[in-house]
Amino acid sequence: MKKLVFIASTLVLFLFTQVTFAQKENKDIVDVAVSVDDFSTLVTALKAADLVGALKGDGPFTVFAPNNDAFGKIDAKTLKSLLEPANKEKLSAILTYHVVSGKLAAGDVVNALKKGNGKIQVATLQGSKLSVVQKDGKIWLMDDNGTYSEILKTDVMAKNGVIHVISDVVMPK
Repeated sequence: MKKLVFIASTLVLFLFTQVTFAQKENKDIVDVAVSVDDFSTLVTALKAADLVGALKGDGPFTVFAPNNDAFGKIDAKTLKSLLEPANKEKLSAILTYHVVSGKLAAGDVVNALKKGNGKIQVATLQGSKLSVVQKDGKIWLMDDNGTYSEILKTDVMAKNGVIHVISDVVMPK
């Protein structure tokens, strides 16, 4: 009986996951971000940088999306300043540093890391490169300043790309 309950529970969970996945697959990257409470600061920043329209475009894009905790690691005064209209260009540069052209699912990244001996570089829309490295059994981003950000969750699919949730805001030089 326990085995039957386990199988039924697993089946229900699988079906729920597939429905949730399908629902997100019909939304673009911005719509997915708006629907996730833990991306509220990211959404505010995208609006302030006037990048919403770009990320609603056809893509495909890969977005390394800092969650609210990641933005919380930035000094509050600095973050407030970045969100001001006078700093729109600087904020845009930081946010586009988190975006890669093309759809890189977790499997694509893992395969590339195997070929690259645990490290690859990806070109960002900002114009610089981000390093993706495998260390301590996890996958991390390393920015131009040598700061690491752990990839916490992968493959949040959208109709115009994919989102990977990261633990820290990465910064270009």
